[in-house]
Amino acid sequence: MNRQRLLIPLSLLTLYLIWGSTFLGMKFAIESFPPFFMAALRFLFAGSLLYALLRWRGAPNPTLPQWGGAAMVGTLLLSVGNGGVAYAQQSVATGAAAMVIGTVPLWAVLFAGLWGQKPKRNEMLGVALGVLGVLILNITGSLQASPVGALVLLAAAMSWAFGSMWARHLPMPEGAMASAAQMICAGTVLVVMSTALGERIPGPPTDKALLSLAYLVLFGSFIAYSAYLYLLKTVRPALATSYAFVNPVVAMLLGAWLAEEQVGMHDLIALAIILASVVLVLPFNRRA
Repeated sequence: MNRQRLLIPLSLLTLYLIWGSTFLGMKFAIESFPPFFMAALRFLFAGSLLYALLRWRGAPNPTLPQWGGAAMVGTLLLSVGNGGVAYAQQSVATGAAAMVIGTVPLWAVLFAGLWGQKPKRNEMLGVALGVLGVLILNITGSLQASPVGALVLLAAAMSWAFGSMWARHLPMPEGAMASAAQMICAGTVLVVMSTALGERIPGPPTDKALLSLAYLVLFGSFIAYSAYLYLLKTVRPALATSYAFVNPVVAMLLGAWLAEEQVGMHDLIALAIILASVVLVLPFNRRA
């Protein structure tokens, strides 16, 4: 219990700050790497590094059913979810992408009902508010000029949420090995996706793109993704996905500061509505 009291807030802080900054990291990385190829490199490097470290420390190799579970969850969360974000950021601003992904807790509340965890009244209200925020962002905000990017981001958020809920009911390796197996499987799927789409590296990557990719591998995947899987197994879905409450703010501030992205009044209104919707599903008044 004492260990959990330390690990839970540390894991949440890791997701709030690191994952908020990875949107800008992806934006910089895809300046030199095609989106799905970049995501494949990110997860193959991070997954292989973590897998090798765990095996060296004596962790058992996942069983065949565990590899199967890891492949399903890794594909939904990382190949479709994260890969979709990288693809959409070719035409969507950093803050806007983070706002749509900020609806993950709302979809998670709905999908949790498939396994008997029915949404409460405040959670349903939060879902309705979140959808309104995304609609404002699409009709009058930053997503207005990129309907394809908006659809891809929405699909990515729903895929991430569904995979997160399903992960609780699939055979999965113990501890950090689950992160390693999921990233290796997702990276393999992303290689297939990149090849099928005919992605090519346009030229020598810039130093900024390489440093961004290294940051995504080490911090965004190796550290933060492991923290996320720990939270999924430890706390309620709404709290495990509450990083979406902070990530859009961090992403929007970093995008405006380091990428000179414009933030309009409609974007701020949509952000406020989405944040309010996420607050409604957070378990502030629950013991769990």
